[in-house]
Amino acid sequence: MIPQSNTTYRPNIRTQSDGFSLPELLVVMLIIGVLAAIAIPAFLSTTTKANDAQAKELVRNAETTAETFALEHGGSYANLSAKELAAVEPTIVTAAGKGQAWLSKATPGTTANEYVLTATATDEDEYTITRAASGTVTRTCHSPKLKTGCSGAENSTW
Repeated sequence: MIPQSNTTYRPNIRTQSDGFSLPELLVVMLIIGVLAAIAIPAFLSTTTKANDAQAKELVRNAETTAETFALEHGGSYANLSAKELAAVEPTIVTAAGKGQAWLSKATPGTTANEYVLTATATDEDEYTITRAASGTVTRTCHSPKLKTGCSGAENSTW
């Protein structure tokens, strides 16, 4: 004989459809919102840094090309220009467009031993390398649009 249990079988009775309740959906949306609020600024910051790195690389490449130009012209930077640098190094971009940094300024200084090179990033941050007659090289940054592109300031060195 099989012993009888005092408990009776009651099937799981559900009167509503199987789905998520409104509070559950709101909690999920809140979590997604918080994650997006954290991730989006991080991605935008990375894009800005990449644009600035591209401009720094371009002006540094132009500096090396200017030194090559001077070697070919008896040590003088007198006729230095963006067009001349692009003729020596074809990878130097000298016009805005195509979503990339460009060499916006390449001029000789007041003497034949000086020059000023400026690359502009797509966000309009400007990275400049200046060579003085003494051979001293300075690197400056100017952020006219965002005013924070130069290590968090409008003007800085790099």
